[in-house]
Amino acid sequence: MYLSHNNLIGTIPTEFGTLHNLMYLDLSCNNLIGDIPSSIFNLKNLQDFDVSQNQLSGSMPRRFGNFSSSFHLNISENNLCGSVPYILNDYFHVDADFSHNKFNGTLPSIICSVPPLCSINLSYNKISGSIPGDLFRMQYINLSYNLLSDNELLGLEKKQGFSKGLQSLLKIIIPFAIFLVIIFVVGFILFESFKKNKKSIIQTRESKNGDLFSIWNYDGKIAYEDIIEATEGFDIKYCIGTGAYGSVYRAQLPSGKIVALKKLHRREYGNTSFAKSFHNEVKMLSEIRHRSIIKLHGFCLHNQSMFLIYEYMERGSLFYVLNNDYEAKEFDWSMRVNTIKGIANALFYMHHDCAPPIIHRDVTSNNVLLNSKMKAFLSDFGTARILDPDSSNQTLLVGTYGYVAPELAYTLVVTAKCDVYSFGVLIFETFMGRHPGELILSFSNTCFESILLIDVLDPRLPLPSPKDAQDVTFLVTIALACLNSSPKSRPSMHQVSQRLLSSDQSLVIPFNNISLQHLLNQDMQII
Repeated sequence: MYLSHNNLIGTIPTEFGTLHNLMYLDLSCNNLIGDIPSSIFNLKNLQDFDVSQNQLSGSMPRRFGNFSSSFHLNISENNLCGSVPYILNDYFHVDADFSHNKFNGTLPSIICSVPPLCSINLSYNKISGSIPGDLFRMQYINLSYNLLSDNELLGLEKKQGFSKGLQSLLKIIIPFAIFLVIIFVVGFILFESFKKNKKSIIQTRESKNGDLFSIWNYDGKIAYEDIIEATEGFDIKYCIGTGAYGSVYRAQLPSGKIVALKKLHRREYGNTSFAKSFHNEVKMLSEIRHRSIIKLHGFCLHNQSMFLIYEYMERGSLFYVLNNDYEAKEFDWSMRVNTIKGIANALFYMHHDCAPPIIHRDVTSNNVLLNSKMKAFLSDFGTARILDPDSSNQTLLVGTYGYVAPELAYTLVVTAKCDVYSFGVLIFETFMGRHPGELILSFSNTCFESILLIDVLDPRLPLPSPKDAQDVTFLVTIALACLNSSPKSRPSMHQVSQRLLSSDQSLVIPFNNISLQHLLNQDMQII
């Protein structure tokens, strides 16, 4: 049963646990919530179970297994918590991905009954304590990005064979450690001797290697030289876009993976504000993970070379698609509805699932990117701000003209409702095919009452089907509520998300007769 990449909501039916002949169950990339029924893990014929990229919570069974064949499990990118379960795999190989969840506690001494037949990914969780030595008997184990106490590296990933040569490895490590001590002593003496030339030596070394540099992806670490080679030193022929402060390059790495590089213009290297913006984007994107937020693969922040490395988005920005007639015609109503829902989910995650909450502050069509399947991702977190409940959150006026909430012009106090306002502008822009500037100004005019919804929709597309018309009407209703001039009267992204989960109401009046004034009077249940 394959049900991935839909808009399924609610919980996973417990009846799945009674399907004893079920072999493959894929519920990934939906909006499922609640626990995973424990009965599913008792299905002996189940070979592949994938519920990744949902909003599932709760814990896993303390132990499961007794499989009749090899078993693949993917529960990554959810909100599952509790202890790491024990897997019974006496005769068969198990490949399990528990990454990007909230599993906590300490690691058990053994995760699988037969470790050499286990491949486990536990990265990006909250596991603490020490690392049992028996875990390295497993075929593959990934413990990176946890709270483990006895490794000082940011991540830890080992493959089978480490423990087999442990004694031989120690024979290498001990002499090497002694060698490092000698090098350290000699280096210290040289450092003191050439202290006067310290500044020039550091500048020479940093210009070659960079002083803050980290790049990672699923294939392992990417060398700085790979980036330079892939772009031929950031040659103009690899440039796919240029803005006021930086350019974006397309690069194919030796592994075959294609990434996008956002590089700051050389003239901006010494500008403190732009450097701070880059640092801020690294911090934000390194800490948050969501299926509708752009993935950061790495960065290099150095006074001679500053760039960020992202997941490559084949279709470019939403702004580009809407302003290109060919692309806009391909970008149908259903795709536009899904784009809005994806960005809504991303903002809900930032405002309500992050602690403390994160405010984007620049939600625009330029900062929404689309992949080859027209799936939307929120990007550009250079101006994002962590919302501190114990401060005034007063800030300089940042953002893009036409998207900034009106209250920021006189209060300079940033709140989550500022993102909500920008989200309302984005909804209208997506459905109109252009920025709704003049339309927003007309909301307070009497002529606004006579404006029909169909008259403001993108004329390059045919009128939406009944299902799309229902969705478009519903989202425009939300947009009007988000654009309320009073921040307190706007819905929160939590309320928007709740309404999106119950958006199956049929239209009361014909779509062609719906006016914006009628939708403005709809109740968004502001609380």
